[in-house]
Amino acid sequence: MIRLLLTDGHPPAREALRIGIAPAAEIKIVGEASTGDELLAELAAATPAVVLLDLNLPGPDAFALLPALRRQYPQLRVLARGELTNEHYVTRAFDLGAHGYVLKSSRPAELVQGVKTVAAGRPFLCSSIGLALLTRLFVHSPVVSDAAREALGLSKREMEVLGLVAEGMTNAEIADKLFTSKRTVETHRQNIIAKTQAKNTAALIKLAARQGLLPE
Repeated sequence: MIRLLLTDGHPPAREALRIGIAPAAEIKIVGEASTGDELLAELAAATPAVVLLDLNLPGPDAFALLPALRRQYPQLRVLARGELTNEHYVTRAFDLGAHGYVLKSSRPAELVQGVKTVAAGRPFLCSSIGLALLTRLFVHSPVVSDAAREALGLSKREMEVLGLVAEGMTNAEIADKLFTSKRTVETHRQNIIAKTQAKNTAALIKLAARQGLLPE
């Protein structure tokens, strides 16, 4: 059983999180916090294994909390939750002590997967950011494409689609270029996302760090 502490500054948002996580029998919500101070007060009593940390949590600043949590609770796993996809923002969260990052727009199933993954000791990136990092890897260093494909299990066609995504092409434009259907392109994109989630996120982060996109 994974003991989870929820944080969000808005009660309706916390309720939505509870509802979304409720079907996951392996996760038990043991506490909630609406501010940084409440989080610190809850930690000792609730003894969670994972904290879902709202990076917009009202004071103290969540980014100031991350290193404090790492020092005071070294066994605690932190899944950061934010609205921004900016790589520097995500990098900062990891650098300060987060073990995973999900967007607030992530679906409940992906959120649950994130909690399970960080609880198991592995890093986690939501699929949207994972795909963005992959496109940056492809654009910034095409020579890494074979290594990325091998590490992440991507087919040559999926890697080709990824390269066209990195160029900013739409699904329809990619379909025209590859002489295939839009639905086939959508399937390739879904496969890319699926292959870079829980099972291979560690490899993705390692590759991204090697290219200077995330800290090692």
